[in-house]
Amino acid sequence: MRLCRVKTLTRLHFLQTELAVKFPRTPTVRFLAAVILPTIFAASSQPARVQSSPASVTSYQIDVDAAKQWIDTKIDLRAGEKLRLTATGTINYPADKKHPDGRTFGPDGLPRGFGDLIHDYAVGDAGHGSLVGRLGDDDVAQPFAVGASTDYEAPVAGRLFLGINQSLRDAEGAKGNFQVKILVLNPGLSTAAAMAVGGPPETPVPSVTTAVLRKIPRRVSDPQGKPGDMVNVLLVGTQEQVLQVFARARWVSVDRTVQDAVVNAVIDSLEKKDYLTMPMSPLYLFGRPQDYGFAHAEPVRVAMSRNHLRAWKSPYVVDGRPLWCAAATHDVGFERDERNNSVTHKIDPAIDGEREYVNDTLSRTGLVTQRTHVTPANPLTEASTATGGSFHSDGRILVLVLKDANPSSKAN
Repeated sequence: MRLCRVKTLTRLHFLQTELAVKFPRTPTVRFLAAVILPTIFAASSQPARVQSSPASVTSYQIDVDAAKQWIDTKIDLRAGEKLRLTATGTINYPADKKHPDGRTFGPDGLPRGFGDLIHDYAVGDAGHGSLVGRLGDDDVAQPFAVGASTDYEAPVAGRLFLGINQSLRDAEGAKGNFQVKILVLNPGLSTAAAMAVGGPPETPVPSVTTAVLRKIPRRVSDPQGKPGDMVNVLLVGTQEQVLQVFARARWVSVDRTVQDAVVNAVIDSLEKKDYLTMPMSPLYLFGRPQDYGFAHAEPVRVAMSRNHLRAWKSPYVVDGRPLWCAAATHDVGFERDERNNSVTHKIDPAIDGEREYVNDTLSRTGLVTQRTHVTPANPLTEASTATGGSFHSDGRILVLVLKDANPSSKAN
């Protein structure tokens, strides 16, 4: 073998909480949150079986047990390897109060309903109980929809896992299985880069010099100028490339205003989609608030806990492309804001973990060509956020160079 997931009432509660935290004195927002919103929201462990096929094509047959959320296919993919997955079979969920006759469905799963908005499924926009996949078995691995049939290209090397888009409670009573045939359309390259698991290995980026690092502020600040989060990620790429890599890694660009948040939460809920784009408070770098806020969150816990960062386009250029600066932290709950005694988000004080979450999720998209860590001359190892929460770091900054589809592109 070769190298080797609140809506309805729950969403309303979370959105109301977030609006109260961020905008406690805005009457319009309180009216929208208190009146309008309530009205609207009234795998098996056996290895793959290799089947006979034409000389240049390999196929596998995998059985995905309904009682498992994920199974290891034992198939290791290279970057660029292309697969065609087709699935048959049925799964049965037992009878309950809402479904006295139980439910039976195929690989496309059950149609999404409002009740699915308060459940944590691997792929939020895929059918409940549908066939899904992911590359890798850790928390950073990004699941994708498979259904009855799909073509998939591995962005980086890694182990293929298949599973059912369901909760642990669903799995306890589920019966049946999906039979999945995997046809290799293109085996990918045999280069060292194509076989590097999780993205490119770390290599120096000489163009991010000590002089460049000296120009980058170590911290961002609140609107009153109080120092806050650490600048712990640098990206080299155009605006389009930055937006593309975050989208590919399934980070979402957050809403800029509360009005946007209310409208988008309503629209997403009516479309039975997860709402994940809760706004962020403004922080400042280079004399202006963030150009973008990106978040990576689970829908049921988005108001309290989410991976997130703020990004600014710096005035500096590296190898003909803009240098972007980001401050990444992980919201893990709520705490008192020491500036005004209001409620604010609490971050995980070990912020290097969030830096590496950004590293892992973006590097696995196939859109990162170089990555490294650099230590500036004046590393920040311990400090406090603008709201008073403490954090600590090893002082290193992550540098990611994004894939340039047009090498002749210039910063503009």
